[in-house]
Amino acid sequence: MGLLDFLKKIEPDKKESPFLHTLFDGFFTFAFAPNTVTKGGVHIRDGMDLKRLMVHVVLALQLCLIFGAINIGHHHFASIGLYPGFVEGLHLKLAHGLIKLIPIIIVTHLVGLGIEFYYAAKKGHAIEEGFLVSGMLIPLIMPPDIPLWILALSVAFAVWIGKEAFGGTGMNILNIALLARVFVFFAYPTTISGDEVWVSNIVKDGTDHISAAYGWGHSFVDMIFGAFGWATFGEGGKAVIDGYTGATPLALASKGGWDAVTSVYTPSQMWWGGIPGSIGETCKPIIIVGALFLIGVGIASWRVMVGMLLGAALTAMLMNSMAAGTEHLFLQVPWYYQFYMGSFFFAMAFMATDPVTAASTQRGKWIYGFLIGAIGMIIRVMNPAYPEGWMLAILFMNVFAPLIDHYVLESNIKKRLNRA
Repeated sequence: MGLLDFLKKIEPDKKESPFLHTLFDGFFTFAFAPNTVTKGGVHIRDGMDLKRLMVHVVLALQLCLIFGAINIGHHHFASIGLYPGFVEGLHLKLAHGLIKLIPIIIVTHLVGLGIEFYYAAKKGHAIEEGFLVSGMLIPLIMPPDIPLWILALSVAFAVWIGKEAFGGTGMNILNIALLARVFVFFAYPTTISGDEVWVSNIVKDGTDHISAAYGWGHSFVDMIFGAFGWATFGEGGKAVIDGYTGATPLALASKGGWDAVTSVYTPSQMWWGGIPGSIGETCKPIIIVGALFLIGVGIASWRVMVGMLLGAALTAMLMNSMAAGTEHLFLQVPWYYQFYMGSFFFAMAFMATDPVTAASTQRGKWIYGFLIGAIGMIIRVMNPAYPEGWMLAILFMNVFAPLIDHYVLESNIKKRLNRA
């Protein structure tokens, strides 16, 4: 109670300092429960308000975040011939990955929350917690070498055009995280797709510093890695490559078929996630654990997930049946391995189930999920320039989700009128 009383005493005046009051209110409501609650004969009582919903989704993403950081470090050290086993040098891999990942998270939140704070102060309402999830999802669907200025532009575009222009949290018609990614995909395509996305040349000079490695200056990098010895990073003056590099399994499949994939990555590697890819998408068991958690707490719709799984599986089987007598290399990939190679599970668990942009009716969720799976698989297999498809499929179906719900409701109304 002492802390609560102190915070109330220092609360800025809403009229004299609207921006400071908005900033204060955002942190206050994040730390404390609201003063007013529903009373009387309400029909539904639920402890899952917007803040708790967002926090639960962020919690479900934490394993993806940790594994993504380790995976970045793993590929770096493996590329220079050190710690080839995934669990070898785990502390170094985690430290390296966090140095790459933390700036992405910081820039995402500074830009996104800065815009949120500005609009909250301008409109005179409390800060909404909607960006908590988007701010965690955006780093996880980006490559670890994304230029930070491009990331800032993509976040600003997504929040300004995709969210605030429609009225703020809960009013957007497109998934904000995917809107940030699609901005990068179309505006700066070579930074997010292609064989060389993950390559970052790092030159170690003769003074036991890494020059231009992270853009944070020598002192911070020295502080983190100095205790472990710079010998782990090669000899002075030697150029090394940040090992999060090479074609993803999807790119290999589009160019060389399934044989090209298995010559580089085993199905086990693709399942457990020791492969290149966007930061949070590679480890499938961890993503499935997050999906089950969201279903268990009643946040994500299992109907959307199962519908998407069925749509993708049936379409992949159909594609495989068309492979006989063709030279299309991607058609020769076994249908069940389509789920191992890319971001299917991450898109299914955390993107397609966005309650704001997905269909709302029960039957509509089945249709919505099924069409995402089918359309995404068609884009992945038939478009040689983009061997993935879930981002475009989900954004496409975001637009049609209200139409799906409309026809489902019209169908239900018609059935009831016929019974009457």
